[in-house]
Amino acid sequence: MTTQVQALYDFAGEPGTTEMSITCGEILTLINTEIGEGWWEGRNAKGETGLFPAAYVRKLTPEEAAPTKMAPAAPRYDQAADDWGDQNYSAGDNNYQRGTSQDDGWDDDWDDDTYSEIGPGSQNYKGQPNQHQPLTPLPGMPINDYNQNIDDTASTFSSSMGTVRKNKFAPSSKISGESYLLATLNVEVPESDKVYIIQNEDGYAWSPISQPYSVTVASPKKESKFKGIKSFIAYQLTPSFNNIQVSRRYKHFDWLHERLHEKFTLIPIPPLPDKQISGRYDEQLIERRRVQLQEFVDWMCKHPVLSKSEVWQHFLTCTDEKRWKAGKRQAERDNLLGLNYCVSLVVPEKALLQSQVDNITDQCHTFMGSMDSSVKSVTNMCLMQTKRFQGPYKTDCQKVGEAFYSLGNALSLDEGTVISTSKLTSAIKMTGGVYIEIGRMYEEQPKYDWEPLGDKFHLYKGIVGSFPDVLANHKGAVQKKKECERLTAEHKMEVAQLNEVMRRTDVISYALLAEINHFKSERTVDLKATMQKFLRQQITFYKKIVEKLETNLHQYDV
Repeated sequence: MTTQVQALYDFAGEPGTTEMSITCGEILTLINTEIGEGWWEGRNAKGETGLFPAAYVRKLTPEEAAPTKMAPAAPRYDQAADDWGDQNYSAGDNNYQRGTSQDDGWDDDWDDDTYSEIGPGSQNYKGQPNQHQPLTPLPGMPINDYNQNIDDTASTFSSSMGTVRKNKFAPSSKISGESYLLATLNVEVPESDKVYIIQNEDGYAWSPISQPYSVTVASPKKESKFKGIKSFIAYQLTPSFNNIQVSRRYKHFDWLHERLHEKFTLIPIPPLPDKQISGRYDEQLIERRRVQLQEFVDWMCKHPVLSKSEVWQHFLTCTDEKRWKAGKRQAERDNLLGLNYCVSLVVPEKALLQSQVDNITDQCHTFMGSMDSSVKSVTNMCLMQTKRFQGPYKTDCQKVGEAFYSLGNALSLDEGTVISTSKLTSAIKMTGGVYIEIGRMYEEQPKYDWEPLGDKFHLYKGIVGSFPDVLANHKGAVQKKKECERLTAEHKMEVAQLNEVMRRTDVISYALLAEINHFKSERTVDLKATMQKFLRQQITFYKKIVEKLETNLHQYDV
């Protein structure tokens, strides 16, 4: 007897592949459940066959397997953020769009566990709940304390980490800082997970990294799945602290970036390479992506907070598939997001003067606005110079070379033979060859100077561009403190509550000041090294041109 299934969600199959589009409520005949990777094969009422996500359908009982049986429309669960976020999280749209068959994972979701998590009582990583039960909040917990028994996750979290009282948010939605500021966040943070802010000669800073390490991004290679239907590029990451290599696709980086961005709203997260629509398997493009991913990784390793975050460490070290999925789910259920992460911070006891904090933040805002324009200008200049070197500059040199070589040929004809023995004629032809070679040098040169410079400023463009959001998050906390001061003056809030709000606002301010100083110190060292490397490459390049021209000049003296 054939098994029939009913679609729970719409799914848009990618044209030109073996994927098949299905519609919510549609009845399908199941053909093969051994495809793997969370996919099944089936046939629709039109006789068309294809693959679809197993988690998007449910098997029908013999009694249900009637042609007219239709599934009810999926109900919606609208969950609004508090008055800080003012966002609406709705669950009605469950359409899932796969990447193209030649996609390397820039836009598609996770492999196996994406579909296994879309079943009853779960979410996908985009925060879309299913249609069977409402979401319940889960508190935050470090990944290394995660119980791999997924069924016991909620009870494990509640017993070990406390709860967030009056939390209106879905587990993966971004929590604002109100629960932290108003002390409704009830979480015990283990000593090993606390982050310290110290005072030094430059002001306030993150406690320095005790055991520095580096990570190498290397050996990008094309891989495939679904018997070659989907292709992607995998990058090999090797941390220096264990020398154990892990393989990560771009979509894994993308997932990590989203988690970091949600969790650390007071820390600008370095950008990833831009997404590409075409030419994804071009060797030069793959190498550029690798270099920009290396820039991302380097910045992460040097940041005192990001470098030891649980989700980053999980990303770098996990090689076991089961633990990988468990850690991924745990990161998506983390409730210590946004300003709520400040519960992990330990700051000096000294209260900050708001006027001094305002002065520093105003200066930072002005500086970042100017820096943003400058960084974008340098990035565009690097792109323009690369195009000129590989286009007009190369072409012009080759045209000069061809003109001189043509002159040499013309002179040789006057001697009665194409193969000239005249030293002058040979020298002129050599001049033509030198300029043609210089043209090739122009074409190759950007990968040594302009492209690395552009990659570095791509990093700064992303970081500088994120600072306005960081400053806005801090400003929101300060405004909330002022609101509490007004409520206290109106006897609508206890003085003790206000004092706690002021203390926690100071914690947020300390974090902002530490991050501003970290960025200042890093960019001072980083940009100095970057400009020195760029100028050395420029000098080497033009010296080679001079050497070639001088060598050719001596041919006229022979």
